[in-house]
Amino acid sequence: MPDHDRVEGAAKNLGGKAKELAGNVTGDEKLKAEGKADQVSGKVQNAVGGVKDSLRDNRN
Repeated sequence: MPDHDRVEGAAKNLGGKAKELAGNVTGDEKLKAEGKADQVSGKVQNAVGGVKDSLRDNRN
């Protein structure tokens, strides 16, 4: 089972993409920037979860 951080990170990344798209459609630069920031945060969190998965797999 994937680490909780990977699941949350993927969800945050997806939500960020939606925010960025909404910002593009409405012309809201703040929303667009928030979406990009959420995507970066989600990717980092996903990567941390990947490292945790890797460490857990190596122990077994």
